[in-house]
Amino acid sequence: MNCCKEKFDDIVNSIKSAEIFNKKKEEIEVMEDKKCTNTLKWILIIVGAVTVVAAIAYVVYRYFTPDYLEDFEDDFEDDFEDDDDDDKKE
Repeated sequence: MNCCKEKFDDIVNSIKSAEIFNKKKEEIEVMEDKKCTNTLKWILIIVGAVTVVAAIAYVVYRYFTPDYLEDFEDDFEDDFEDDDDDDKKE
């Protein structure tokens, strides 16, 4: 009788050990998934920050850079108007 009880206790202990092992294994898998997700989150944050800095730099550049085309168009229109005035006089 004592032998059966010991075998039964051994079986119960092995089942408990297997359950604990499986739980630990599942916890490790969950932690690895979180680590992967966490890494992806940090990569996206860094890419977003770089994009924002680049956009701000572009806006500042566009704000401080003079628009030379506007001056060119004004000069061109003045020359064109002068030609029309000459045609009217003749």
